[in-house]
Amino acid sequence: MPDIVSSRRLSRRGLLAAAGAAGLTALLAGCGKDGGDAPTSAGPIGGPWSFTDDRSEKVDAAARPSRIVAFTGVAAALVDFGLDKQIVGVFGETKKADGSKEPQAGDLNVEQVEILGNAWGEFNLEKYAGLRPDLLVTHMYDPGALWYVPDESKAKILPLAPSVAITTARVPMTKPIERYAELAGSLGADLNAKKVTDAKARFTAAADAVRQAVKANPGIKVMAASGSPDLFYVSNPKVSTDLMYFAELGVDIVVPTKLEQGDYFEALSWENTAKFPADLILLDNRPTALQPKDLAAKPTWAQLPAVKANQVTPWDAVPRFSYAGAAPLLENLATAIRGARKVTA
Repeated sequence: MPDIVSSRRLSRRGLLAAAGAAGLTALLAGCGKDGGDAPTSAGPIGGPWSFTDDRSEKVDAAARPSRIVAFTGVAAALVDFGLDKQIVGVFGETKKADGSKEPQAGDLNVEQVEILGNAWGEFNLEKYAGLRPDLLVTHMYDPGALWYVPDESKAKILPLAPSVAITTARVPMTKPIERYAELAGSLGADLNAKKVTDAKARFTAAADAVRQAVKANPGIKVMAASGSPDLFYVSNPKVSTDLMYFAELGVDIVVPTKLEQGDYFEALSWENTAKFPADLILLDNRPTALQPKDLAAKPTWAQLPAVKANQVTPWDAVPRFSYAGAAPLLENLATAIRGARKVTA
């Protein structure tokens, strides 16, 4: 699920607006073409390369891209599938204030990549050009909208390198995982490597664990939510890709009824947080959302049956779309469902 503030912007903007690209030639000329050795890919680079993304746009190149810039969660997913030195830059929440990695960075070596921006709206164009990127990769929650690529600088960013966008909404979570695996394979990753096959086996076992937990503890109503100072957001399993997959596994997830534009969630005032009864709450654990210690001061939060029963579990609202990234989410969900008790009528 997109960031609450960000998703409002995405749903309003539709297709990202184009603007002039003046000054790009000078910027590129200033950066030059010899700023360091290109990283070695996971296989031979020779020969043409192509990939058709989820905008139905085909990217063609004379050789396999070896200098990739991606949204942090995308970069981490590609690393999970076997890429490494090909990732030269990232954008999106990567490091916490104390310098440690954000969870979505996964096994990405954040000390060996250029961080172009560490928050929504941040994307350093000059640093991006200096990386001499071969490819830009990011999520696509709404048609044509490139996740964390700022509207105001999109027309200057996109001409610098081809881009690939993968759909991450309105399809079950397995779909973007498969698409990122396909992209990684085309970029030289060995999808038959033990690390990758072990992760897929773990994912499959975790999915079965969720099915079995639902069967063993039937009737548990689950709500995925995010808190802000003024509003309580209930997420829609018919749009959020992970929730859609959870529902396919048998999880009974609250479906909000009065959706905001874009259909990602229903926004409730704090006085109305009890609108949807739930036995278990999946709570957005991103730094942009209020956490349980922050929510303790909200009287209506404290009165929710799931909260009173201590049946609140962290939720990665923007998951890492790889088998390695998603398996722990399923394992944690299975554990939470098995341990929950019915606290609503």
